Amino acid sequence: MLVKRLFDVLASGLGLIILSPCLLLVAMLIKLDSPGPVFYRGVRIGRSGKPFKIIKFRTMIKDAEAQGPLGTPEGDPRITRAGKVLRDFKLDELPQLLNVLKGDMSLVGPRPEAALYLQYYREEDKRAILSVRPGMTDYGSLRFHDEGKLLRESHDPVKSYIETIKDEKVKLQLEYIHNMSLAEDLKVIFLTIATILRTRLRRST
Repeated sequence: MLVKRLFDVLASGLGLIILSPCLLLVAMLIKLDSPGPVFYRGVRIGRSGKPFKIIKFRTMIKDAEAQGPLGTPEGDPRITRAGKVLRDFKLDELPQLLNVLKGDMSLVGPRPEAALYLQYYREEDKRAILSVRPGMTDYGSLRFHDEGKLLRESHDPVKSYIETIKDEKVKLQLEYIHNMSLAEDLKVIFLTIATILRTRLRRST
């Protein structure tokens, strides 16, 4: 675990430095595109059940949570023009490097959930998942990288997520925890980058 944390600190710090011009450009694009803050800070449940505020680039209209469900299917009218591009290339997730640096999250680990979703988890699964730091990416994220598209036709995205996605995600999260290692993390990071590039380039052709 010490090696994993050291890797997280070094990689997230270096990533923030290297990506700082890109992050600044994205922040300017968000401000020019729609009124509201640059960042979205939503409460998620972290290690040991401790709540924390996840940091993302804002991809939806101001106060979007007050105007619709917590789930966000593809085509949701609350998504801004800039937000659609950011979501397509997962650029909205990059500020979570700050969460990693702070220790709220890891680069790789079970994606953090809102308390609303965790109430549907089996207690033994919840205990296992909350025993580690949540991550920016994991096998569940790869399996459902187009989650918004899967929920697009749903009239109740939260219910659809619970019934069609949650169980498979939990299974993959538990498998990761069982096999957790630095080599496994490097593999997931590589697969995440490859998946984003492959799926988005395919869409553009």
